[in-house]
Amino acid sequence: MYYLALATDYDGTLAHGGVVDARTQDALQRFKDTGRRLILVTGRELPDLSRVYRDLGVFDRVVAENGAVLFDPATETETVLAEPPPPVFVERLKERKVEPLSLGRAIVATWEPEEKVVIELIRDLGLELQVIFNKGAVMVLPPGINKASGLKAALEDLGLSPHNVVAVGDAENDHAFMHACGCAAAVANALPFVKEEAHVRLTGERGEGVVELMERICNDEGSMVPPERHGILIGETRAGRPCLLEPHAGSVLIAGTSGIGKSTLATALTERMEERGFEFCVFDPEGDYDELEHAVSLGDAETPPRIEEALKLLQQARTNVVINTQCFAPAERPAFFAQLLPQIGALRARTGRPHWLLIDEAHHLLPARRGEFSVVLPEELHGVILITVHPQEVSSDALETVSTVIALGEDPAAVLAPVAAVARVEPPRDIAAPAGNEVLLWAVGPQSRPFAVVPEAPKQARHRHTRKYAEGRLGEDRSFYFRGPRNRLNLRAHNLMLFLQMAAGVDDETWEHHRRAGDYSRWFRDAIKDEDLARAAEAIESDRKLDALASRAEMDKAVRRRYTAPASGA
Repeated sequence: MYYLALATDYDGTLAHGGVVDARTQDALQRFKDTGRRLILVTGRELPDLSRVYRDLGVFDRVVAENGAVLFDPATETETVLAEPPPPVFVERLKERKVEPLSLGRAIVATWEPEEKVVIELIRDLGLELQVIFNKGAVMVLPPGINKASGLKAALEDLGLSPHNVVAVGDAENDHAFMHACGCAAAVANALPFVKEEAHVRLTGERGEGVVELMERICNDEGSMVPPERHGILIGETRAGRPCLLEPHAGSVLIAGTSGIGKSTLATALTERMEERGFEFCVFDPEGDYDELEHAVSLGDAETPPRIEEALKLLQQARTNVVINTQCFAPAERPAFFAQLLPQIGALRARTGRPHWLLIDEAHHLLPARRGEFSVVLPEELHGVILITVHPQEVSSDALETVSTVIALGEDPAAVLAPVAAVARVEPPRDIAAPAGNEVLLWAVGPQSRPFAVVPEAPKQARHRHTRKYAEGRLGEDRSFYFRGPRNRLNLRAHNLMLFLQMAAGVDDETWEHHRRAGDYSRWFRDAIKDEDLARAAEAIESDRKLDALASRAEMDKAVRRRYTAPASGA
C-alpha cells in the first residue's frame, strides 16, 4: 500500500449542492476500513460545514476556512492556524455594506463583485492580507495561509508524508493543496485548468468521481504514481533518456564486484531522494556511509546503534538515518536487522516513511543461510535497495521482491542469474558488459533486455573512512588471513592496525609468501577499496631489492601514512 490517505475538497468535489449522497458516504467508510486515512479540505467555516454535513466523523482531520483551521472530529479539537483579520478591516467592510459577509476564526468571505471593495480597503489600510478566489467566492486570509498550508498541518498531525497522499478537487483554491501531494486528481466537473494540470482525470462528476478515485487507489494504485513526481533519477540511457527508480515498484538490487562504485551509486541516489523530499534509511554494516550528507548516523566501530533511538529519529519528518552496525560481529548483524526491520515496516505502513531503505552488504544482513527472513519480510517490499557483492548469497525471500537489477562490473551475467533463478525466468543471453562508467539495468521479466545507463555522479565527495578500516571490524570475507606457504597458519586481521601487528610478528617465510603472491595489494584493492594504497603495495611487492625486514617497514609506512589520521580528518 503506497498511497495511505485521500485529501478531498468538499463543495463541487465530494458534495453536490452542499450534500454528500449515501453512495459516496458508504464508499468513504469502505476506504477508511482499508486502513487508509481521510482528510477533508474545504473553504467552509466549521459551523456551516457541520450544519450541512453530519458525517464528519469518517474523516481523520478536517481543514476548514481554506487552511486557517484544523479540526479533529474524533476529539472535537479545533486548532486555529492563522491570526484573525484586524477589527478595523471588518468594521470598514460593514461600513461599506459588503454583503454577504461571513466571518470565521481567521477567514473573511464574500462574493464577487465585492472583491473590488475588499482589495481597495486592504490597500488603503496597508494590510498584509491575501485574496483567494474560488468560483465566485472571495476569501481573505493572512499571507501564506491556503489549503496547502492547512493540509501540511494536518499531515504533520497524522505523521504522514505528502508523497503518500492523493488529493482531489475541482476549483482554483484546490490547486495549491492538490499539487502539494503525491498525486493530484480532478473530478470531471473541475475547471479546465485544474483538469489540465491533474495527474488523474476522473470520468465521474463530484461524489461519483471521488468514489471512482477511491476504488482505483485500492485496486490499481500503481498506475497512479506519476514517475515525474516520484521517480529517483539513476542516470541517462545512451540515447539520452532519463532512467528512474520508482518507490512503489518492487525492490532494487545493486550488485557487482568490490570497489567498482556500488556505494558511489547509492550515495548519488540518496542525493536525488533528498532533493525530491523523500526520506531514506541506510543499513550500513561496514561504516561506508558515516559521513553521508543530509543524514544522521547512529552507531560506529565501538558503539552499537539503539533500536529505540533509530525509530525515534525515523518518526521525525524530514529526517534521514544511517544505522551503522559495524561494532557488531558479522554473525550478530542479521539478528539485529531481523529485529529492527519489522518495526521500520510498521512505521512505513503507518506513515509512509522512510520512503526508501538502502541495505548495504545485503548478503550479511539478509543471508541465504538463515531462514527467519521469510517471517520478517513484508509481502510487499517496495522502496528498498539491496546492495551486495554476492547476490547469490542473499536470501531468496529478498531476491523474490526484486523488480529491477543494476549490475556493475565486467560480469553482469553473474549478477542477473540469481535473480532470474528466483523469479523463474530465463536470464538474458549474450549480455555485453557495460562500457566505461556505465551500469547495466534489467527490469526482471522474461521478455526484458538489459540496457546500459550512465549513472549520475554524487555531488558530495566520497570520504575514506580511515577509522573503519584502521580500527574497525571487517567481516570474515573482507579480512586478511596470514596462512603461509603450506596453510600452517590461519591468522585473521580484521582491520589495518591488526594487519600491521600481525605482519610484524609472523615469520619471514609467511610474510614473503604473501608478498610474492601479491596478496597485500589485492586485499588493499578489493577489501579496503583503496587503489592508491594498493599501487604502493604493488611497488613494495615487486621490489626484489627489499628483504623481509625492509619490505615490512615500507608496508607499515605506506599504511600508516594514509590510515593514522583522526577519523574526522579522513
